[in-house]
Amino acid sequence: MTEKVKVVTLGCEKNLVDSEIMSGLVFGRGYELVSDKEEATVIIVNTCGFIDAAKEESVNTILDMADLKQTANLKALIVSGCLTQRYKKELMEEMPEIDGIVGTGDFDKINEIIEEALAGKKPVLVGNPVFNYDKPLPRRVTTPRYTAYVKIAEGCDNACTFCSIPIMRGKFRSRSMESIIAEIEQLASQGVREISLIAQDSTNYGTDLYDGFMLPALLNKVTEVAGIEWVRLHYAYPGFFTDELIDTIASNPKVCKYVDMPLQHSEDIILKRMRRPGRQQDAKALIDKIRSRIPNVSLRTSLIVGFPGETEQDFENLKRFVTEVEFDRLGVFAYSQEQDTPAARLPDQVQDDVKEYRANTIMEIQRSISNIRNGNRVGQTVDVLIEKYDGRNDVYIGRSQYDAPEIDGEVFVKGAQLKIGELAKVHITHSFEFDLSGEVVA
Repeated sequence: MTEKVKVVTLGCEKNLVDSEIMSGLVFGRGYELVSDKEEATVIIVNTCGFIDAAKEESVNTILDMADLKQTANLKALIVSGCLTQRYKKELMEEMPEIDGIVGTGDFDKINEIIEEALAGKKPVLVGNPVFNYDKPLPRRVTTPRYTAYVKIAEGCDNACTFCSIPIMRGKFRSRSMESIIAEIEQLASQGVREISLIAQDSTNYGTDLYDGFMLPALLNKVTEVAGIEWVRLHYAYPGFFTDELIDTIASNPKVCKYVDMPLQHSEDIILKRMRRPGRQQDAKALIDKIRSRIPNVSLRTSLIVGFPGETEQDFENLKRFVTEVEFDRLGVFAYSQEQDTPAARLPDQVQDDVKEYRANTIMEIQRSISNIRNGNRVGQTVDVLIEKYDGRNDVYIGRSQYDAPEIDGEVFVKGAQLKIGELAKVHITHSFEFDLSGEVVA
């Protein structure tokens, strides 16, 4: 009997890529991939361990899947990802429901883990978190056929005091440009039109392999791949955002005018405790430069509130910063006290209810700003990637280059017969609560 395998992915897009590689390996082994957990005889839970909420979700998901051993067809429950890399011993000791574990540097051995787990051996394969993305690997893309994520690097060297990523993913390692382009060529041949480049620190790309900041060169090479219409950049570390990178985004028509640049905070004293590069004046100068040289750019950032020692005045200053800068998109996280990180040992930890209040307050401020920024798009004509059709309302739904998949707004389009996965020119007529609507330009 052929085993039926379901892969459950938690956490970020980088985890999604790992899951897609595991799915490709499983499929190549002859196992059947299924979407219905009730049908699966093997389930792989690819976990996130970045913050407490993510760890809790991972544990709850593992337990939920384990119930299927009694209620459905499940024979083996495999756990992979960041949580296993960090807590392999605790997981195996405290969760006997788990039949096998594989870490972030060894998931290409997933078929061996499955075979041993089905044989009752309880395998654990968690070594050095250094995975080689340069070697050719099969991949079963699970995003819509026209869009895909591509890892350009793994790990991180920045040593931010709040972050556990180096513990779970190792030191920063760029992929070779040749391997990235080869993967994108393969994706384009399958109909992918939008590529989102991801890494823990994308702006540092190439410094370890090529002795220089090679992201601009990579962006230009990706846009030369036949069939690729949009290239989107995520996780651009502000400390390495060069003038050449700004010019490349501005001048290359296939590079989305979209900058995802996590700043984490505005106040110098907090940034210093976080061990982040630069200070508020540097961030403001960089933002001004980006906006002046990339017309119509959409700027996204992420912030952490409630970091140890963040005072009421620091928070008030952060609110003022958000109001003054007017980011197009913004995400905010309540600080999570992560084990084995320097920030976890800092004094003056902020109470959880205060952190949550501050996070909600920032998001309320940003809600108004995003609506105003969206309103500024009314009257423009933009390219929209059509993603789905709402038959009830006779409207197509897509995204502009200013909006990333899953996390940003949508554009509702009327007035023509359109194709899913194709670009359409749309005249924006209305703005509402993060989204836009308009009509196709004939």
